[in-house]
Amino acid sequence: MTAQPNPARQATLVALVGRPNVGKSTLFNRITKTRKAIVDPTPGVTRDRHYERVEWNDRPFILVDTGGIDTAPDDRMVTSIREQSMAAIEEADVICFLLDGREGLTRSDYEVTELLRRTEKPIYFVVNKIDSPELEATLLASFYELGADRLWPVAAEHGYGIKNFLDALVAGFKESGELPPLPENTISLAFLGRPNVGKSSLINRLVGEERMVVSNIPGTTRDSVDTMLATKHQNYLLIDTAGIRRKGKVQEKLEKFSVMRSLAALERADIALLVIDAEEGITEQDTKVIGYALEQGRACILVVNKWDLVKNDAKRQKQIREEISRLTGFVGFAPVLTVSALTGTGVAKLFPTVGQVYRQYNGSFSTGKLNRILQEATDSHPAGLYRGKRLKFYYTTQVTSKPPSFAVFTNYPKGVHFSYERYLMNTFREQLGLDKVPVRLFFRERQRRA
Repeated sequence: MTAQPNPARQATLVALVGRPNVGKSTLFNRITKTRKAIVDPTPGVTRDRHYERVEWNDRPFILVDTGGIDTAPDDRMVTSIREQSMAAIEEADVICFLLDGREGLTRSDYEVTELLRRTEKPIYFVVNKIDSPELEATLLASFYELGADRLWPVAAEHGYGIKNFLDALVAGFKESGELPPLPENTISLAFLGRPNVGKSSLINRLVGEERMVVSNIPGTTRDSVDTMLATKHQNYLLIDTAGIRRKGKVQEKLEKFSVMRSLAALERADIALLVIDAEEGITEQDTKVIGYALEQGRACILVVNKWDLVKNDAKRQKQIREEISRLTGFVGFAPVLTVSALTGTGVAKLFPTVGQVYRQYNGSFSTGKLNRILQEATDSHPAGLYRGKRLKFYYTTQVTSKPPSFAVFTNYPKGVHFSYERYLMNTFREQLGLDKVPVRLFFRERQRRA
């Protein structure tokens, strides 16, 4: 085997910051078209960061909703929220500073502006709760006292000004350092997990030489680090990421926003390898990362490292397996491997499993075969009625691979019950041999003849 380092490339990370209750969560929901961030008039309700991939004008970025920056905190919770926001500022590529157009400028706004300017990062001053040209004329001028070259008036609640702001935002992105094209026959693997679970040690074991900095101090790897590994039959891009820390454990400056960098690394991966510590077991943070990988359509492998520490404890081994099965049922297809980066036990299984997963992940199927499967499935178990009419399924076709995704044409897409969707999904999985990867079905209405 030969290995060579490859420089990391990261997605653009945009942090949404500002005082409490200026509308950050509402703007986050507007831009991402979700309701993931809790919207509540009580200041400080957004206690954790929220991440979402956004694509605008064909430019993808990761938007982060943060808790409010309060420059005069009076309780421990406010201090914690402010620290998370400061973490966003520390690690983001671009900062979106949201202000309250109706409330006007406050002393805190001046103080936050000074704080942001120390970062020397691009800052967009966005003035919220302005939903008309008339309000722009009467409310916007005072905000120029912050020294901004330009202000962006928006109404997160109603959508006013959002398009103009996003057009300017993505147009201002710096071109990230593009990697040279990867060699053909390359599988990209992102190693994710909390600090000190052994991601770098596992990569070192795979490569067979010390390419990563390995330490028992959490946070050694701040950003993702790439290594190209060439074997006789396959090329691999191994992406080692910064550790994702559990809530309440994020203190050191360099680690505060490592989760953003780790999630950004998924943008370049085919398969996410979530590394779990056998001693500590799987955590809520681990399941969130798996969920994000699934949302992004990535294949997953769960790698339980440090298995040597429980090799003589059958009871603990059973507990770990049951816990992982219970908490990761939503990715029940993901293979689970037990390994020890320290001793090498089980590591030899990793690349063969990666190969199996990737072949399914990149699978391509003929329309004829897919239609035969659909016909047999609907004949043996017909769908129910929708508003008194029989659901009909006409044909299906594959729309993409990575992951395998299929469009199923029907007379009433909205009438397909989730249980029947699950039945069809399981049928496709079984008939196509897709038992280790995510599969997506899209129900579409067949165009009626004029």
